[in-house]
Amino acid sequence: MRRSRFTESQIVAILKEGEAGVALSELTRKDGISRAAYFNGQGKYGVVSVSELKRMKGVEVENAKNSGADIKLARRFSALPTR
Repeated sequence: MRRSRFTESQIVAILKEGEAGVALSELTRKDGISRAAYFNGQGKYGVVSVSELKRMKGVEVENAKNSGADIKLARRFSALPTR
């Protein structure tokens, strides 16, 4: 999968500028993005602040760690004979 040129924090900052009233044509020209990229980012990160974004990433990482532990336990117990 192709990696984005911008970090999620940068995308949120660009969207906040747009909410503040900066013209879309000026934003796209200044940041070097297309109108479609702006609206895709708005759909994905619409009302998220940078602090909320960091918190969500932390939760995702924690969930990934927990799901790995669940898989290991399931493998361990599936090897036991059934009664």
